[in-house]
This record gives sequence, structure tokens and C-alpha cells, in this order.
Amino acid sequence: MDCPFQYRSINYIEIPGDKTINAKHLVLDYNGTIAIDGLVMKDVPELLVKLSIHLNIHVLTVDTFGTVQKELKELPITIKIIEPAKQDKQKLNYVKNLGLPNVITIGNGKNDLLMLKKSALSIGVIQAEGAFPPILNATHVICTNIIDALSLLINPKRLSATLRN
Repeated sequence: MDCPFQYRSINYIEIPGDKTINAKHLVLDYNGTIAIDGLVMKDVPELLVKLSIHLNIHVLTVDTFGTVQKELKELPITIKIIEPAKQDKQKLNYVKNLGLPNVITIGNGKNDLLMLKKSALSIGVIQAEGAFPPILNATHVICTNIIDALSLLINPKRLSATLRN
């Protein structure tokens, strides 16, 4: 049986009965999303390299542990260290400057809420650090780990199966 979903690449995601996302950017929170206690989680770098072929990857962080530059130095990504005050607004402004219809976001915290609400596609993750409860209603998809969240983007049929109507 043929699958009714069509894909041009990872960044072109057609959600049957809803919308088509033509993403150019993936914006990630750091601590609690791709890192725990300042250290990038296992298998995340490999997945980010795969995604970087199709998407510009950005990591936004206050860099609480002072490790982001060292942890991500070998990866093809843009790192943006934000100021401690009004982190949610800084993240939202960053995503707006990239162009909201072209951005996929992944995060877990209160400071991610605004960017998750406004991006074309948002994925909330609930891991060791937990998650800010309102992201459950602000995101398009919730995952219990970052590997599953990134894998949704690498295998967009999974994403469409979850979001189709």
C-alpha cells in the first residue's frame, strides 16, 4: 500500500489535513533539551550533523554551566548565548528574526514557551530536568527524550502520522 504523504526532504514536511512546513532552521534549547548538567547527551551530536544537511541549526542558551562552546565546538551549528534576564523574549525575538514560518523549535522550559508557541513546528521534551507544564499545550508534539524528538525530523513520516487529521 502506498503512503499518502509526500516528502521532498527533511525540511519539507506535509501534514495531511493541516499544513505544509518548509523549514530552514531548527532552534534548540541547550540545558534540559540537548544537554543535562551542561553536557550534551549521547547520540545528539550525530543526529545534529544529519539534520544540518537540511536545516540551519541554532542553540540558544544562557550557558549556566559554561560548557556550551566546548560541548558543541565540532558541530555545524550556530550558538547564541543569551542574557539571563527575559530569556523567553530573547528566544522569541531570535526565532522571529529567522522567520517564524521557517522555524522548528525544541525545548522544555519556561524560557522556551514563547518560541515554542510561535514557531511553525514545536516539539516539547520531558527528560531528566523535567518540563514546564504549559509547554504541553503550547507545542505540536511532546517527546520523552531528545533522541526521539530529533528522529521525528529525520523520519518525517512519524511526525505526519502524529499530526495528521
